[in-house]
Amino acid sequence: MEDLLKNTNGSIYKLVTLASRRALELGGGSEKLVEIAPNAKITSIALKEIIENKISCKETKK
Repeated sequence: MEDLLKNTNGSIYKLVTLASRRALELGGGSEKLVEIAPNAKITSIALKEIIENKISCKETKK
């Protein structure tokens, strides 16, 4: 969990948002960015991509 939070600046909200958006992309047919078991759930894939810094959150200024 700590590794996941490091990649989202310690924000659980950003982590959940990033993982859910990526899981939706994967469910829509996007290619996996990590090697993982073929029967892995899309949420597990999304979290592994975050841990391995394959995806990250980008902060935007309003």
